[in-house]
Parts: sequence; structure tokens; C-alpha cells
Amino acid sequence: MNIAIGTKNRAKTAAVQKVVECYIDNVQFEALNVASNVADQPMSDEETRQGAINRAQATLATSDAQLGFGLEGGVKMLNGVMYLCNWAALATREGAIYTAAGAQIPLPVELATEIQRGHELGPIMDAYVQQANTREHAGAIGVFTNGYVDRQEMFEHILTLLVGQYMYFEKH
Repeated sequence: MNIAIGTKNRAKTAAVQKVVECYIDNVQFEALNVASNVADQPMSDEETRQGAINRAQATLATSDAQLGFGLEGGVKMLNGVMYLCNWAALATREGAIYTAAGAQIPLPVELATEIQRGHELGPIMDAYVQQANTREHAGAIGVFTNGYVDRQEMFEHILTLLVGQYMYFEKH
């Protein structure tokens, strides 16, 4: 089975590969740079979820894959506090869309302020931890959980929810 992933981000592609290989045999992966068609910094659950769906569908439109995955990280406000939010989508050639969300933790006020000023979390995190490409490694979730959960692991949980839905509904 051919699987397309709507990103070349290492944390996201590794998560898809690890989870899918646990549940589906004989798979081949193709990572594609496709547009989310949402803001570079999604600012709500709705926008982040839509970005994941758009990426999953775009992978099917630009490949011969049977399944397309889209993963999107964003932020949302809840009671005046900015939280990380994360969504993933799985699209099938038959038109089914499965979605799931993941871990959400608050961001420090100084980072939230920069995001509200129009900056994207990835570069803010790089400056905050003085490292390059944080989003492809630990991510904000890894930094602010003291390394207990990294970005790949966070997406693995969401992807397990997606593959589980897909496997259930394909049988029923």
C-alpha cells in the first residue's frame, strides 16, 4: 500500500512511518511538501484541524497513494491562556476523512505574546532554546515537558487514533 505524508518534517514523517508500520503490512511512504492552505501559524483548533485535512487531501491529489496523512501543529486560546494544539487527518481514495487531536499544554506568556504579535512558534522556539529546527526534533512539547514527550511521540499518539479509526470503519 502506498502512503503519502503531507510534509517532509522529520518528527511528523517518522511518527507516521512508525505507527503505520505497526498496523499495516507492505507499505511504502512518500513525503510531500503540500500546502495546508491555512495560516503559517494556525490560531485555533478549527484552523489547525483544517490544515491537517487540507494536507491529507492534497497528498492524494498529487500522488498515487491509497492513504494520505496530514499533520498540523497550532495554538489556541483557552480562558486567556495560549495552548499548543495538534491535529492529524487521514484521507482515503474513497473520500473518507478521519481526524484526531493530541496533547495540549500551555505556552509561557512571553512566547504567547510573540505569537499574538504575528510570529510563528517554530522560529520563536528556536530563539528561546537557542537551537535550530526545534520543530523537527523535540518541538515545544518536548521542551516544555522536560523531554518526557517529544513532538514525534505526541504525533504517534494522534496517528494511532487515526489508524484505529480507519481500521475499525474499513471493517464495518
